[in-house]
Amino acid sequence: MAYEIDEIKTSQEIFYYLLEHHELREEDENLLYKAYTEEEPVQNLVKSQGEAALSNIERYGNVIYLIPREDNNTLGFSKAQLKAALCKSNATDKDYYLSQFVILTLLVEFYDGQGSSSKTREYIRVGELQNCISTRLREGAENLGEEGEERENIAFSDMLEAYEALRSDERGSRARTTKEGFLHYILIFLQKQGLIEYVEQDEMIKTTKKLDNFMDWNLLNQNNYQRVMQVLGVTKDE
Repeated sequence: MAYEIDEIKTSQEIFYYLLEHHELREEDENLLYKAYTEEEPVQNLVKSQGEAALSNIERYGNVIYLIPREDNNTLGFSKAQLKAALCKSNATDKDYYLSQFVILTLLVEFYDGQGSSSKTREYIRVGELQNCISTRLREGAENLGEEGEERENIAFSDMLEAYEALRSDERGSRARTTKEGFLHYILIFLQKQGLIEYVEQDEMIKTTKKLDNFMDWNLLNQNNYQRVMQVLGVTKDE
């Protein structure tokens, strides 16, 4: 298929905008938004550029997103980068996987993968999230056992060990060696990515429209939802 020069230029402008801002909102850039949504050649060209950059271009509602794929360490985050951002300086793989488990737990507390909207609550307190993490880890370690962990390739006991190695500090310490500090830096990271609103003075966590859209339209089809629940050790009867 042959493309017009103007179509190529417009697609490049849209893709560059997405590289810079990671999202394109209708109210912010109406002309670019209309070009993407109303001109099929432009949309195809933008998606093709996304493919070349190991990314997906998706529209949820009135926002177009650039979503790096899991193996994209240029536009996304490598394991080493995430470990540095989320964990203490001498972090092990146990600490890293615990940080990912914390994020999964947060998602499941907000979204259930059912109905027209997967969101089930407006906010969660940090203390409640902390209790949920502890409960899920203990239940997972007890229910699976050593043989089950090897079979499912989910090391609940290792993550539980890493979590319990963190001190508790009722004063709300921000040290990464405390449970409170560990959660704090994960929440700050998610807030910087535009996924949550973290109201520190009230110890309250809310999700953003960006995360709501992403969960409703992409992550929480039943296959992905069941994978998340399996990682958290949740059975069908719960």
